[in-house]
Amino acid sequence: MNILDNWRKRHGGGQSAPLASAAGSDPEGVAELLSECALLRVRAGQGGLQLDDSPASLEALDQLPPRWRDDPEELPWLGNDAGLYLGTVIVRTVPGAAWHIWPGGHPVVRLVSGREIRVVEAGLDWAVTGAPELSQVYAEAAEA
Repeated sequence: MNILDNWRKRHGGGQSAPLASAAGSDPEGVAELLSECALLRVRAGQGGLQLDDSPASLEALDQLPPRWRDDPEELPWLGNDAGLYLGTVIVRTVPGAAWHIWPGGHPVVRLVSGREIRVVEAGLDWAVTGAPELSQVYAEAAEA
């Protein structure tokens, strides 16, 4: 079950309850949903890291040995979670940053400047290659 299925289940909706429209009417609910990142939180915990939605936790994630690369089936899921976690940290700590859901359901973080950060793509790149570092993407967002 993906995050959209979880959201629909919680909100009693089927296909008629798109996440994109919920971002405007229930931004806190959408932010809560996107912050779950269950697989990443489990893998980080196994590495001795407690994710607390802080910029320092992104730096700590960047330092973890990338054991997830040994499992090609898990890699995209972990990368997706890493991107959603990156977005969560940005939304919770960068003034004016907010989740924006494109009509197709793709989450991005929109900064006050209007710039959109494709956090899921950044998380996937990080999981696969280690670059860009999550803390680097955060630092660029915090400066904008």
